[in-house]
Amino acid sequence: MNIRRAYPKEADILTDLAVESEAYWGYDKKFLDTFKVIYKISEDYIINNPTFVLEENDKLIGFYSIIESGEGVVLEYFYIDPSYIRKGYGKILWDHLIEFCKNRGILELDFVASNEVMPFYEKMGAIKVGETKSLVEKDRRINKLKMVIS
Repeated sequence: MNIRRAYPKEADILTDLAVESEAYWGYDKKFLDTFKVIYKISEDYIINNPTFVLEENDKLIGFYSIIESGEGVVLEYFYIDPSYIRKGYGKILWDHLIEFCKNRGILELDFVASNEVMPFYEKMGAIKVGETKSLVEKDRRINKLKMVIS
């Protein structure tokens, strides 16, 4: 198993992995098509934002990416291939994320998550701090979370 920086040429692969991971939770085609448009990953995005992939035997299993700005740090992507969900790979990737943040002096991460993945993030130590409107469906609310890194 290996965790490394994503290559810009992997943008489409990461986008597809994110869509497949969302599909795991039973979202319909309309939702997934909209999700893919809104959350499409570009080569420029990978070049400009810390993006890491988890791979095993040259198979991409998952990835995460953060956006750093003057307003704080946002966990923009955190996805695992559906065939690897609930098998410990998310924890491995999460531990790398936290270590990366510690090494960079990042003390907090903000992010959003659906109800389906809340148990994972809460187990990792994130806390719900509110709700916000979904970018994918206008009438849908999603959870706002914060991870304090110590």
